[in-house]
Amino acid sequence: MADPKGFLKVTERELPKRRPVPVRIMDFKEVYEQGDPAQLRRQAGRCMDCGIPFCHQGCPLGNLIPEWNDLMYRGEGRAAVERLHATNNFPEFTGRLCPAPCESSCVLGINQPAVTIKQVEVSIIDQAFGSGWVQPQPPGRLTGKTVAVVGSGPAGLAAAQQLTRAGHTVAVYERDDRIGGLLRYGIPDFKMEKKHIDQRIAQMTAEGTRFRAGVDIGVDITWAQLRERYDAVVVATGAMVPRDLPIPGRELPGVHFAMEYLTQSNRAVAGDQVYDQISAEGKHVIVLGGGDTGADCIGTAHRQGALSVTNLAIGKQPGDSRPDHQPWPLHPTLFEMQSAHEEGGERHYLASTVEFLSNENGELRAIRIAETEFVDGRRVPKAGTERELPADLVLLALGFTGPETALTDEQLALPADPRGNFARSADYATSVPGVYVAGDAGRGQSLIVWAIAEGRAAASAVDRYLEGKTDLPSPVSATARAFAI
Repeated sequence: MADPKGFLKVTERELPKRRPVPVRIMDFKEVYEQGDPAQLRRQAGRCMDCGIPFCHQGCPLGNLIPEWNDLMYRGEGRAAVERLHATNNFPEFTGRLCPAPCESSCVLGINQPAVTIKQVEVSIIDQAFGSGWVQPQPPGRLTGKTVAVVGSGPAGLAAAQQLTRAGHTVAVYERDDRIGGLLRYGIPDFKMEKKHIDQRIAQMTAEGTRFRAGVDIGVDITWAQLRERYDAVVVATGAMVPRDLPIPGRELPGVHFAMEYLTQSNRAVAGDQVYDQISAEGKHVIVLGGGDTGADCIGTAHRQGALSVTNLAIGKQPGDSRPDHQPWPLHPTLFEMQSAHEEGGERHYLASTVEFLSNENGELRAIRIAETEFVDGRRVPKAGTERELPADLVLLALGFTGPETALTDEQLALPADPRGNFARSADYATSVPGVYVAGDAGRGQSLIVWAIAEGRAAASAVDRYLEGKTDLPSPVSATARAFAI
């Protein structure tokens, strides 16, 4: 353990300060200031000798959290990053983007604020990259087997890195012009600057992974051709079909899916010229959906100079403490104040959108909403509570319904499960020999930590398929998947 009395001496949960709101909304740089090493050591020292580290149960990757907390407390950063990399290929991603179910399972969290696990994690990897400790790990031998990974999000990248290190020749295909998937184009830079993706891609390239950006599998190369060229294929295309809101006025200009808006913004921040960019500048912006994607839209709209930003959620506002049906160590649904919410705007719950309204020129001018009521378990607009909100731009951040399946259905005949995701067995294999599915494409919209865990587990299954055995770890079992967040 770390400091045997740390959790008794340091009872407060400390995190790095966020940059002042008036400063940070002027750019897209990450919101947190540089952390204090002394503060980090204090927080790592709060990790208890709890006997059974329930944080392991909370983390789909099985991260060795008490071990690297102890090493960071002792100032052994190089050993800490080795323990971190033992279970997690990309802690620089999870340390910034994961909602940290491990912290919800922290034993200290029963009667004190939980250990700042996520902050310790990202500090370890940032120190490691800054000190030059993260080096390529090319395989000692090549197997002569080839694997295609389709999709370069966290699941695809994790599978690719594991399989490359096992000695297979791996090519990652991405239809966008840059590698990274939603990490690249779905996450704003104020949450994660793209240099973190680039430095990891550089490591993977040096290890031997080959990247093929700008190649749309199913169009530029058919799925059948891909299967013929490679000994195995990992489908890690994500759950990219957005949930729509088919109400009157949906066709009006000014109503857009959130990911369309965020992708264009990220391209512009990267220096690309984006023609007819969807911009919030000088507009009344309505964001529908109270999740992470909605918060990303809010923060982006503030930085683009929106006149006003209003966030609407159809359900009830979560509470500030654990609900009875989500006791420790479960990951609870709580009211969250993300950095974007601190930057201004309004948030309204129990708000059902009824109609998008236009002016005489056919342009979006407002939305009509009503109070949500629950009828036979369904959320419906309550009659007589309708009102209008001015709107020049509406962003639909309502989640995703599953993977894009049209081309795979036509060219590869991959069956779907009852939820509309790609069907697979307990070892991630589909009914097509040699084709495996990892991440959101198989489990539906989920957390980045689950994507990495499934990428690692699928890599283990593929290695066993190709070689008859495997030394790669498989962190996610079928049982764990059944009880996944």
